[in-house]
Amino acid sequence: MFVATLLTAPAQPSLDPVLANSLRSAWGGGDLNWLAPGEAVEFAIPATPDNLWQVWDDLQGLGIDLMVQPAKGRRKAMLLADMDSTMIQQECIDELAEVAGVGPHVREITARAMNGELDFEGALIERVGLLQGLDEAVIGQVLAERITLMPGGQALLGTMKANGAYAALVSGGFTAFTGHVAAVLGFDENRANTLLVEGGKLTGVVARPILGRDAKVQALHDITARLGLDAGDVMAVGDGANDLGMLGLAGAGVALHAKPSVAVECDIRINFGDLTALLFLQGYKQAEFVR
Repeated sequence: MFVATLLTAPAQPSLDPVLANSLRSAWGGGDLNWLAPGEAVEFAIPATPDNLWQVWDDLQGLGIDLMVQPAKGRRKAMLLADMDSTMIQQECIDELAEVAGVGPHVREITARAMNGELDFEGALIERVGLLQGLDEAVIGQVLAERITLMPGGQALLGTMKANGAYAALVSGGFTAFTGHVAAVLGFDENRANTLLVEGGKLTGVVARPILGRDAKVQALHDITARLGLDAGDVMAVGDGANDLGMLGLAGAGVALHAKPSVAVECDIRINFGDLTALLFLQGYKQAEFVR
């Protein structure tokens, strides 16, 4: 048995019940189960439809996300999340670069790296090198003035943790940011790269080994082994090419507002919903959210 979930942007909850019922009928599905009025609905279906991606494409034009997944084991025991452009709305290194006066150049490199056009490790080394001499205090300034949480993150963490899940933040960014974001949102642990500092200034060097795609996969293996879980118990979420390893390995790998080259590799793609979409995917109703 499978479950089809339809959802739309929370700011404009305009999911048409007639459309949802028509799709349910066409796919031989069960009764509609509204998870949030006008925003998210699900129904059981006997198999993955042959025309799934054609329907998905049509619904994208209407501002609707569609996912089909096995009904069994939907509610996950662990969340493994990327940080930049996933749990927060920015790329931390781009924001540091703006203050350092090299913003446009660094943003271009970041975009190409996240789209899989550049080697992640080499691109990170190059970008960090451009920050050499930046005052360490700028990190706090950027956190306070330029970093904002992705909508839905507090509900996602609050609800999953209230239901016994473990939450880990794994980022190709920097510990100076993941530590703060993890504390604010309630992650149980965080892993990221470390910016080296001497005399209160960034040296332009990142500590080795660099945490990238392989390290995120290793984090999934390490943490699940420690907790007595397996990859099928994990919901992973990310947006960049360095997230593809963990997204492909997890029981539910969610491409959230992802780069096109990343989204096409994933079966679960959220383009309109926010982080609460990950709760709807697990069958949580909006009334069950813990904020």
